[in-house]
This record gives sequence, structure tokens and C-alpha cells, in this order.
Amino acid sequence: MSGDTDAPHPYRWAILFGVWLVYFSFGLTTVSMAPLVPFIVRDLGMSHAEMGLVLGGWQLVYIATAAPCGAVIDRLGPRLGLLLSALFIAISAVLRANAIDFWTLLLAVGIFGIGGPMVSIGAPKLISLWFKGSERGLAMGIYVTGPAVGGVIAYSLTNSVLMPWLGQDWRSVLLLFAGVAFSCGLAWLALSAHPRARQIERELKAQPKERQLTVFAKLLAMPSVQVMLVMSVGIFFFNHGLNNWLPELLRQGGMSAAEAGIWAALPTAVGVAGALIIPRLATPERRLPILAGLFASAGLAALLLLTRDNATITLGLIAQGIARSSMMAVMVLLLVEIKEVGSRYAGAASGLFFSAAEVGGVLGPLTLGAVYDLTGAFSPALILLSVIMAGLMALLLPLRKRLV
Repeated sequence: MSGDTDAPHPYRWAILFGVWLVYFSFGLTTVSMAPLVPFIVRDLGMSHAEMGLVLGGWQLVYIATAAPCGAVIDRLGPRLGLLLSALFIAISAVLRANAIDFWTLLLAVGIFGIGGPMVSIGAPKLISLWFKGSERGLAMGIYVTGPAVGGVIAYSLTNSVLMPWLGQDWRSVLLLFAGVAFSCGLAWLALSAHPRARQIERELKAQPKERQLTVFAKLLAMPSVQVMLVMSVGIFFFNHGLNNWLPELLRQGGMSAAEAGIWAALPTAVGVAGALIIPRLATPERRLPILAGLFASAGLAALLLLTRDNATITLGLIAQGIARSSMMAVMVLLLVEIKEVGSRYAGAASGLFFSAAEVGGVLGPLTLGAVYDLTGAFSPALILLSVIMAGLMALLLPLRKRLV
């Protein structure tokens, strides 16, 4: 289609900004509850294990919806998909603010799992359509800073600024975030109304359609895709597990809630810079060595967080930040540039990838919360995270041999 062959359209940067806004609201809402854990647990009478299940609850829904969402985006186009994503994100935040117990909070968070796939799948689809060559790496690096910036704001401002400003009411904070998500959706709707965007949408709908089960079977038959699905589980186990529990982990180490929130924002801030640089450097011949370095950085981060020395913790948070955003960006870039995938199957392939990844996204927060309840400490979970990252490094060898 012309989205693959024409010269790059200048409006691609406006489209990228729209994607960034929706992904920003995704990251803001994903992280929004982590700084509020002690307040929510107290007010709703929940255990840490229950809170871990809530923090990973939307990933359970995501697992079931990611592949179908990928298929829908391949058929109908990502414009509508990203709008629906922003709306579901906003609805989830509103319902969280009105939760009265564990079950209503779990349901509210679960709704986020319907909107989440639309942006995480639609974004690489859009990038594959609007950008090509070395610009694809740059564009992916830019859009993944969206959730990173959202995370920085949620971590650093929730307890230090927003809670005092809103009368220490965590429900009001979540309602504020809902308004941000809705506004981002409206901005995307306006930006994506450009004639070129609508033309690409029509071209997508006019393409010959294959049965989705046939597409999924074709993708799953690729050895490289198989290995990448396994690796995605480990990456999300690390990212979602540590991201959701990091403020509480730091607070258990002796920090106040406000201090823990500010410190927890450090890896996210570092990740913004890393996401702008690392994916662009990840040319085909460099991607696997770069992934090895990112996995090593993540594993080292978990070990450094075992200490209570501020200098060592700082190094650990920086190492986590280097790995956090770039691991997934480089993996998705690798996935959509497999010859048999390309722009045509980017949505379906991303759907499978994120559906598998969210198995780790569920298990990560749940495991860390359960380990804390069993042992009274996060140290065993941090050691487990470092072991998982070592396993991902080992999987790079079969991936190198199986890339098609």
C-alpha cells in the first residue's frame, strides 16, 4: 500500500504526537495507583496480596483482548482504536475513584485492560505505516516516552503535590487523571482527522482480508516469533512487577510516601532519555547486543535495590530506567520488521506479542505482593527478578539463530 511505498508525509510528526498523547494517558493511569497503595489499602481494607492482584488485574483482561484487538486494528485501522483506548482508560480511572472494596476496584482496573491493547498495538501499527527506515526506530523511541512521562508525573507529583492540593483524597487524584485521559483522546481525534490519515485508513479497509485464525497460525509458526513471545513474558514480569511496587518497596526501606514517589520517578525519567536514544541506535546488526545490555542492566538494577544505601539505590534506579522503556521498544521494532510480518500483520503480531507479555504483567505484581505477604520483605522477589533477566539473556542465542 502507499503507506509503505510513498515518500514520508510531513504530517507524520503530528500523528506521532497524537499517539504520544494517548500513550501518555496510558502510562499516567497505569502508574496512578502505585503511589496511592498505602491509602487505598487502608481505606478499602485490603491485603498486599489483594492489592497485587488489583495492580495486575487489567493485564488479565489484556491477555484475552490483545489478540482480538490486534485483528480489529488490522481490519478497521488504528484511528478508531486509539480513540476507544483513551475512552476506556478514562472510564477505568473514574470507576477506580468510585471503588468501595476489593472487587469494585478490581473491576475498575480490569476495564483498563480493554483500552490498553488498543494503544500498545495501534501505536506500532501506525509507526509502521507512517515511518520507514531509520526513522522507525526514532519514532518508536519517541512514542514510548509518552507512558514514561506519564509515569514520572504520577510518581513524582501524586504524594508531593496532588494529594495535598486535593485534600489528601486519592479518589480526586484519580478523577483528575481521568480528565487528562479524556482530553488526550479528544486531541487524538482532532489530529487524526487529517486527509492523509483518512486515506491510509481507507487503504487499510480495502486490503484483502485473511481469516484471523489463519494469520495467527502463520505468525505462531515463525520460530523467531515463538521465542519473542516467551521473552515478552519475562520483560513484562520485570517491568510491571517492579514498576507497581517500587514506591512501596522504597517506603519499606525507610522513605516517606512523598520521598518514595519522587525517587520512584527517577528510573522513568532516565527511561525517557534512553527511549529517545537506544531504539534509534538499534539497527538490525546491533539489536541483539543492545537487548543483551538492556537485560543485564535490568538484572543489575534488581540486585542493587537490595541495599539501603542511597548511592547504590540511585545506581539501581538509573539501571532500571535504562532498561525499562527500551527493552520493549527494541523488541517490538524487531517484531514488526520481520519480513513476513511487516505493516500488513503488524497489528496481529503486536496483539499476540502483548497478549503473551501480559501473562508476565499479571504475574509480576501478583508475585511481588504475595512474596511480601509471605516473607515480610521484597528481597526474595528482587532476586527472582534478576534471575529472570539472566534467563532472557540466555534466550538471545536461540533468537539469533531463528530470526527469519
